[in-house]
Amino acid sequence: MERQAFRVNGFWVLLAAVIVVAVLVVFGISRDEATMVVSLVVAVLLAAVVGTGFTVINPNEARVIQFFGRYVGSVKDPGFQFVIPLTDKRRITLRVRNFETAKLKVNDADGSPVEIGAVVVFRVVETAKASFSVDNYEEYVAIQSEAAVRHLATTHPYDSHIEERASLRDGATVAEELTTELRDRTDLAGIEVLEARITHLAYAPEIAQVMLVRQQASQIVAARRQIVEGAVGMVQLALDRLSAEHVVELDEERRAAMVSNLLVVLCGDRATQPVVNTGSLYA
Repeated sequence: MERQAFRVNGFWVLLAAVIVVAVLVVFGISRDEATMVVSLVVAVLLAAVVGTGFTVINPNEARVIQFFGRYVGSVKDPGFQFVIPLTDKRRITLRVRNFETAKLKVNDADGSPVEIGAVVVFRVVETAKASFSVDNYEEYVAIQSEAAVRHLATTHPYDSHIEERASLRDGATVAEELTTELRDRTDLAGIEVLEARITHLAYAPEIAQVMLVRQQASQIVAARRQIVEGAVGMVQLALDRLSAEHVVELDEERRAAMVSNLLVVLCGDRATQPVVNTGSLYA
């Protein structure tokens, strides 16, 4: 788990190190030659060891500190910092980054080949996990993003006319599902997925024309279904009003004729031409 590493303001340590080295040099010069050599050697070694503890941390960056392979903590405070000397300091960026997947070809829930791509917005929140749980957290996010997009495409159809069934074209619903799945997949690596959205969605080129015709036919059928439902309701309303207000008394045959005429007028895809009938229906 991530923890705070030991760190001190680097300027104070640098000032103290300069004073100590200066004192050693002055002390060695004021003594005999052997003492001077020892003092200079100690001053050089002290400067070399202390110098390995300085590091510069930029805003929205962190350093993962390891002492001979052992994780001792992370430093996120920006500025000139001094940490434990003789340690390895691995740089981890905490900035928000984007990753765009390639255009993947996969079969949707209906078995139709589609091309799909997504963009993932993420950032590192646990530097220890990002460093030690996976080999390369950026590559891990890329692979898991493509896997999540493929899984999403196989569980949803490209298009659906059933209200209870979500399709890949339902942007908000699909984006929420993709974001949730990616958060579960990348939590192991200390990654927080802020957002994931579909950026490219199309039928594969080899069936694009056929599926376009199918899509148009589906839209026509769906529109016709809605028109018929509305027309039946309007016919029922008209017959009920005529009966309730005693406008005209209709037997079964006349009711059937009126229903037929109203449905032709309401459901036709072209303008109807009125025909004046001066005779009797029974003539």
